[in-house]
Amino acid sequence: MGKTKGKKEGDIVDLIWENVKSLLIAIVLAVIIKTSIVEAYKIPSSSMEDTLLIGDFLIANKFIYGARIPILDWRLPAIKEPKQGDVVIFKWPGDGVTNYIKRCVATEGQTVEIKDKILYVDGKPFPNPSLSKFTDTQIRSRPDPNSNSRDNWGPYIVPKESYFMMGDNRDNSFDSRFWGPVPQNNVLGEAMAIHWSWGPDDNSPSVSASDPLSVPRLFVYNAIHFQERVRWGRLMSLIE
Repeated sequence: MGKTKGKKEGDIVDLIWENVKSLLIAIVLAVIIKTSIVEAYKIPSSSMEDTLLIGDFLIANKFIYGARIPILDWRLPAIKEPKQGDVVIFKWPGDGVTNYIKRCVATEGQTVEIKDKILYVDGKPFPNPSLSKFTDTQIRSRPDPNSNSRDNWGPYIVPKESYFMMGDNRDNSFDSRFWGPVPQNNVLGEAMAIHWSWGPDDNSPSVSASDPLSVPRLFVYNAIHFQERVRWGRLMSLIE
């Protein structure tokens, strides 16, 4: 009787241990995938309109530019480096922490210049992305011959192992024109596709820690307006 009881207890312990091991393996794999292969990002600003909209959720390929090994922070060899036209996610050089997403318009050694809103790279006009836009008809001139403005900038040679990034919403983008190039080490991945898109709603209830009913109120509101808030046409669309 005692042996049977002991065997049952041992089986239970083995079963628990197997489940714990499976859970740990799943967690480790999830962390490796998230930090080294693909990761999801949310668009918080309008700087990449109309290519990317506020509320778009992206899948980014982190492996293509050289995946980082978790904890050790080693970078594996890159399949390719960012090139002109790529939509790139990177750590903002201003703090090395905040994730930014912009379009790479120039790489190391290339000369960037903007004349009356027209972007030139190595003396040739850079083609405007298909969904890029200008929202301000006013052209800002240089304050003086040695200064830059939003619409008249450079010429500037991109430093070694760096990239010049600009938003597709050219008149409303805080980008390399204002804070300089992005070092290669700050690059995280290439934006691949929009897997979800949730449109803003000015009437959506806010969440407050002092109001315990604010969360269920928001949940009910979103459930009611779910159909109209989802941008169905943007789901699983590739980013160009």
